[in-house]
Amino acid sequence: MPGPLDNLPLLRPGVRTKRVSSYDRTGGNNDFVPIASGETRTLAEVTGAGVIKHIWITINCADPMIRRNAILRMYWDGEASPSVECPLGDFFGQGWGEQYLYASLPLAAAPGGGNALNCYFPMPFGEGAQIEIENQSDKNIDNFYYYVDYEEHTAGIGAEIGRFHAWWNRQMPGPESACGDRENEWETLGVQPINPSDANNHVFMHAEGVGHYVGVNYYVDSPTPLWYGEGDDMFLIDGEPWPGSLHGTGTEDYFNGSWCPKETYAHPYFGYARVNGETGFLGRTHCYRFHLEDPIYFEKSLRASIEHGHANSLTLDLATVAYWYQSEPHAPFPAILPKAQRQPMPKILPQDIHRWRDSWRRELGGGPLWGNEPLPDSTRVK
Repeated sequence: MPGPLDNLPLLRPGVRTKRVSSYDRTGGNNDFVPIASGETRTLAEVTGAGVIKHIWITINCADPMIRRNAILRMYWDGEASPSVECPLGDFFGQGWGEQYLYASLPLAAAPGGGNALNCYFPMPFGEGAQIEIENQSDKNIDNFYYYVDYEEHTAGIGAEIGRFHAWWNRQMPGPESACGDRENEWETLGVQPINPSDANNHVFMHAEGVGHYVGVNYYVDSPTPLWYGEGDDMFLIDGEPWPGSLHGTGTEDYFNGSWCPKETYAHPYFGYARVNGETGFLGRTHCYRFHLEDPIYFEKSLRASIEHGHANSLTLDLATVAYWYQSEPHAPFPAILPKAQRQPMPKILPQDIHRWRDSWRRELGGGPLWGNEPLPDSTRVK
């Protein structure tokens, strides 16, 4: 197998390197464009055939949630339905509208302080490409700086070349297991259920056509201190039934970690870019996994999903961005959630945990209770 630098000496006649950027057309130093509240601005509109090789963006906006409130879209070959539709921050590897450092091979949020958003996924097109940003914030983006570096291919690109896709999905499911409305993880409330299905899983992607899945950013906000990651990943290829060709053993296992990790780690292909610093596993964690050496291929369709807790037993705020290549036309994405429904859930505070404790004490009749006394047997899941 050739190494990552082996093709650098290869001469490529008919390929020309070009760029679209926000440079000041007057020759001055105002190398940005403003994007007004409610405005959709086209960043790049390229004709002919080629491959986008790199995108760099940095922004200045008074809205602290601009990374969730600005929507990135990409269109290939004159299509009407975008092949990429995603909040700006989530696409580049920053969840919940937050700003933090992130490093992987295809995506990075770089210094200073995670302000420099970079993408190295190759994005081929045969008859043109369009990249746009919609500012759904009620604040103007005062300064939007960007590069779109691409290759122009005068001889066109081959019919075997897939088109890049990325889809954001945010869900907040409750317990959907055989235990009913009980958040029964780690057998805390009794016997855990089984789950011989992917019906209630959180879906990364459901694509139709020929293609291959190349990875996901996974943003989980857990309202419980119990481990959020007993959920298995499941990939059903070309309409096959459960359990499918690829069935996992737990969330951290899919993200190439082990034993409920709670530490930041950056590998080019996988890692934990942000971990919660609160009690147990309460709060926000960002995991990523890129299948750059091991894509998941499909010829008709792919449904990729993961449980929210073992057997879908937990309430979790889950947002994911899946990345894949496929033939066109693609199945249109569901309408992206409106801005109000994209905002993160409020953080669980010490007062909230104390209210939980008060409710539990009342359940046990009150008195000098420490906090580790078991619930009555009558409340346990049988």
